[in-house]
Amino acid sequence: MTWRATVLTLFPEMFPGPLGVSLAGRALASGLWGLEARDIRDSATDRHRSVDDTPAGGGPGMVLRADVLAAAIDAVDAAADRPRLVMSPRGRPLTQARVAELAAGPGPLIVCGRFEGIDQRVIDARGLEEVSIGDYVLSGGEIAAMALIDACVRLLPGVMGKLESSTDESFSAGLLEYPQYTRPQTFEGRAIPEVLLSGDHGKVAAWRLGEAEALTKARRPDLWAARPAQTIRAKGESQKTPKNKTDG
Repeated sequence: MTWRATVLTLFPEMFPGPLGVSLAGRALASGLWGLEARDIRDSATDRHRSVDDTPAGGGPGMVLRADVLAAAIDAVDAAADRPRLVMSPRGRPLTQARVAELAAGPGPLIVCGRFEGIDQRVIDARGLEEVSIGDYVLSGGEIAAMALIDACVRLLPGVMGKLESSTDESFSAGLLEYPQYTRPQTFEGRAIPEVLLSGDHGKVAAWRLGEAEALTKARRPDLWAARPAQTIRAKGESQKTPKNKTDG
């Protein structure tokens, strides 16, 4: 079964957008994954195709109606085990672990909100999982949905050239990624670290692990605190070149 993302939005013309180029775009064109963007307004019942109304209890802005959005969700032929997500700044933060889970499944149904938000009753009634991509507010959920889809697509079989390309990246092992370098060997007086040019794979692996640990400690202490020390050390040992038992 092909992994497929279905997006419910008021602006289906925004898709595929950046998902139609580079890795995701080539994979989409070759059929490695599928994308369907549906207009929520198609489920409206009045001649004005109304999808929102004023907030109960007063307040600024408009709220997406539960009946219209529920009809849009119900119109999608989704499997019972298919994740139903809604992009929301109050949702649980999206993690690489959750991305991997979503990529391993059939593909999610993603609701993109607009205005002041979505009627809570449809979130509860349709079992929508609220997902956040950061502690900030966007004009709508479309860009957030694209970020989530892109993160999933690059983990699908056949999308990336080498499996190591994804397993060595930030968050894949609970650490931020180590610094990367390429030619020229010297740039504006700054040289590539000698260990990376040594040809010693064990030393290179140890250097990369040390850099990843240092960056994670400095920039994401929350990630570092959640990572067991024994797991860190075990990874380091596993990356060292094993010593031949016949050697002294």
